[in-house]
Amino acid sequence: MAARFRAAFDGGSRGNPGIAAWGVAILDGDGSCVEGHGGFLGQATNNVAEYNGLLAAIRLAVERGADSVELFADSELIVKQLQGTYRVKNPGLKPLFREAKRLIAGFSSFRISHVRREHNKDADRLVNQTLDRAEANPEDLTIRVYEDCRVRPDGV
Repeated sequence: MAARFRAAFDGGSRGNPGIAAWGVAILDGDGSCVEGHGGFLGQATNNVAEYNGLLAAIRLAVERGADSVELFADSELIVKQLQGTYRVKNPGLKPLFREAKRLIAGFSSFRISHVRREHNKDADRLVNQTLDRAEANPEDLTIRVYEDCRVRPDGV
C-alpha cells in the first residue's frame, strides 16, 4: 500500500512585501491536524510565502516517503497555477513553481484543492505563530515552529 500524505498549507506576509512565513498542517484521514510546521522567510510577498508553504508541504511528504499526496490551500492563484489553469507570469514565482512541479513529478498521485480560508485555519494559525515569533527578531531566518496538534496548549 502506498504511503498517503494529506496536508493544508498557507503563507502570509505582514505587509506585501513584508515579514513573511509559511505554515503546514499535516492532516489525518478525517481532516484534523495532527502535526504542524511553520517557517520564517524574512521579507517576501504573500505569493512567495504561499509557494514556500507549498514547497514545505511537498518536502514533508517526500521526507515521509509518501507516494500519494493530497494538499489543500486557500490560495486560488497557487492551486490554479499548479493545475495549469493560470500561467505563472511573475518572474519571482517561476523558479518556485518549477521546483514544485519537479518534486510533484516524484509522486504516483498528486492532488491539490482550493479551500475557503475558514477551512484552512490550522495552516493559517501556524503562519501567524511564526510571524509573531519573528516580529521580535526579524533578522533571524532560522525561526521554525513545530506543534503536535493533538496536544495543543490552548486546548482548542
